[in-house]
Amino acid sequence: MARPRPRQFDVVLMSAGFKCSRALLEYLSGLDSAAVIDVAVRVLATVRRLAGDHVQHNAYFRDFPSGVPDTVEFWAGCLRDALLDPAAAGQVQGIVVQAAGGPVIRMLNLLSLRSYGRYQHTYQDLLAAHEELVPAAGDRVTVLHLGAALEEEVQSLYLDLAGSRVPLNQADRGSLGLLAAHCAAGPQPETIPVRENQAVINRVRLARGQPPTVDTVTDVLRLACAMSDGDVSLQAPARLRSFSRQERRVLLAALDAVVAGHRVKLADVAQYAERWKRFGERLHPHEFPQWPAAADVFAVARGEIRVPSVAGRVEAAMHSGDVAGAAVLLARAPGRLMRSVDWLLRSGTSAADRDAVLTAVRAAAGQVSGRVLLSVREHVQNRGARAGVSRVFVNRNGRAYALPDTRDDLDRGVLREVLAVLDAEAARRVSAAGHLVVDPAVAGVALPLSGKTVAPGLGMLPRGSVSAVDGEWLRFFVYWHQQARRTDYDLSALMLDEAYANAEHVSWTYLRTGYAEYSGDLTQAEHGASEFINIRLDAVPRRFIIPQVHIYTGEGFGEAKEAFFGFMTRSAEQKGLPFEPRTVRLKSDLRGAGRIALPLVFMRGDDGAWRAKWLHLYLKGHPSFNQVEGGKVTSGLLTRAIVERDYLRVSYVTDLMAAKADRVTAYRPGCVLGQDPVTFVGLEQPEELPEGSQVFTLNRLRELVPA
Repeated sequence: MARPRPRQFDVVLMSAGFKCSRALLEYLSGLDSAAVIDVAVRVLATVRRLAGDHVQHNAYFRDFPSGVPDTVEFWAGCLRDALLDPAAAGQVQGIVVQAAGGPVIRMLNLLSLRSYGRYQHTYQDLLAAHEELVPAAGDRVTVLHLGAALEEEVQSLYLDLAGSRVPLNQADRGSLGLLAAHCAAGPQPETIPVRENQAVINRVRLARGQPPTVDTVTDVLRLACAMSDGDVSLQAPARLRSFSRQERRVLLAALDAVVAGHRVKLADVAQYAERWKRFGERLHPHEFPQWPAAADVFAVARGEIRVPSVAGRVEAAMHSGDVAGAAVLLARAPGRLMRSVDWLLRSGTSAADRDAVLTAVRAAAGQVSGRVLLSVREHVQNRGARAGVSRVFVNRNGRAYALPDTRDDLDRGVLREVLAVLDAEAARRVSAAGHLVVDPAVAGVALPLSGKTVAPGLGMLPRGSVSAVDGEWLRFFVYWHQQARRTDYDLSALMLDEAYANAEHVSWTYLRTGYAEYSGDLTQAEHGASEFINIRLDAVPRRFIIPQVHIYTGEGFGEAKEAFFGFMTRSAEQKGLPFEPRTVRLKSDLRGAGRIALPLVFMRGDDGAWRAKWLHLYLKGHPSFNQVEGGKVTSGLLTRAIVERDYLRVSYVTDLMAAKADRVTAYRPGCVLGQDPVTFVGLEQPEELPEGSQVFTLNRLRELVPA
């Protein structure tokens, strides 16, 4: 029987929405009390930060969601307080604005009002004003499992990150760098599919005196950026440091080995010509005449040697109408060919052109990465989407914009042929699963074909994922802590009808509707600030709810000391504080490059049930004064583009796996799985899995992408 302290630890964990597995409790029961306390202190701090419970979430309106005044009533109260109290009236300031050649306008500076934008009570006052949360069966419970020995876990995580088949986000790349240094002497992944990960590991190899693994000139440029603590994705220019003579020798030798005998690889230099020029200034290739091929790289960058690129030759062929010739040229670059399938098929004017493209696709399908294969599959399956849907473009930082889809339609028969080729290749790559166990809840999760725009957090799903939303109340929250200057974030919610129009909103400019309440506007966060929006789902007259976080003024999401968004669900009877960790369904760090964040959209289906679809989008916005009223059209366009796009989901791969499996089981809690190991795919790992089972949960779904 477990000792009291492990059980006490488990009870405290449950208050934050977490719980120990049976195996973890048994392990803790074998430790002495001091060791259990040490584990509890560290684990509780970690899970509370994961759920956003490591800070005090005060609300401007103490009794929120009760006691939220009407908007006009609120502002009248602020003015009354300022004008009737002589001490407060003396602090009221005005702002003088004069447009070019226009009249002088005098406006009230709202920030000078004593009762606006600042907490009017302490956190202890908030605690006293609210009843305790009533636990409910629907509250989130995340099970914590017993891991392996520390070194084994570290090695496993390193191999997982290094061998990832999709690009990692910045935080995971940073972890990979630390783990690569620690695990340099241990087992290494058989392949490193993502070149950015390869650059991070090559930096460690170079520091240990080992030669880097490179096969393109761009790999060497990425390595130089990694060595200079720059951006290995090459999205942002890096300030290259000075390299030692030994480092220059290694880098130039690597360049020479890549190019010598493979002059066609010099064509890649033009893409980053200016960076190669600066790189050459650091390497001094003229001091090393033994590597003439490396010197040619910099000669190409300076324009002294001209190397026609595949892209240039393809453009020339397409300009002359030679689609079949362009397909033949692209066959030398299978990845580029697959990404150009739509363009080639749209441009072809004859059956011969179509046959040439399809022949090239069949040949290239087996030569590209699984990520490219599935990305093209997702693209092609959306080419039959209904008219009027915009195309959405998202960069690596999550910045998004939408454009009307003006592409010509593609022949449905040709699309079916392309899909058949892609499906056959994907099926060939999927391994047999033996006994496959799939949790139906994972079916709506989008395959993570890139992890770059997914910020760290709790319950995070890839863009395009759909999950059910249970509960009577839906409550959003944002917390931010400014770093060095006054920073004002504003939480808002935009509600749209089935035509993505007829907008209604709740924000600092409109405090409440008949079904939603805003917790009050805070205009600075020197010690941290929280804002909430509470929505009664059964009373919402619109079909879509789009929560947003606007930077009104101050530091960006990546500049603030801390910034995160999330949502909770609960029933009206549960009461509780504005923030209750066990009701948190999602908590995501805000780290995008834009000034407006659109984390997800809530959709009401024809069956009346609400579901969430993940967006992970950031809009550029204005440098200051962003608010929901100014972006209704853009938000609607982007939301529609994501909502109506058919994302490739986990169920696509599990269906392929099921076709090869000896046995398939739809998981239900308490189901009997037998004694033999299984392959489990689901949102969370259940306790009843047989020992030795292979498990794919949220943090490992990227491994489902075929090699």
